[in-house]
Amino acid sequence: MPKRRHPLRETGFAPTRREVGFTLVELLVVLAIIGLLTTVVVINVLPLQGRAQVQKAKADIALIEQGLEFYRLGAGRYPTSEEGLAILASQTVAGAPLKNLPNDPWGNAYQYRSPGEGNRPYDLWSWGADGQEGGEGEAADIRAGD
Repeated sequence: MPKRRHPLRETGFAPTRREVGFTLVELLVVLAIIGLLTTVVVINVLPLQGRAQVQKAKADIALIEQGLEFYRLGAGRYPTSEEGLAILASQTVAGAPLKNLPNDPWGNAYQYRSPGEGNRPYDLWSWGADGQEGGEGEAADIRAGD
């Protein structure tokens, strides 16, 4: 069986064996471009995750506040600090104000104190990303009413 010849070989435009494939320089350029694009995407997306976690914590606090109001309507008072937020997910005659009690987006329990400071009926907050009092940016405390 005769060897098959490339149809363009006779015209002089067919690639030779050495011209087939990519050179090392071409591959390195492509990898560098992919690396730059990945860096740009990571730099622009990571800050959004932190902001999304802060927004979720605020939404969770609003949900817990609604549960506290339902509890107050049924019991005539807010839960004490000793009872804590867990009582909102416990079953009562009228049902539980909350189906389940969420943790903050960083995996920590929400903090609750009753009575609150400054004549407020309660204080409700998350310590933020660092899990400690104070902080700035994503590590700042997130409080009810903020």
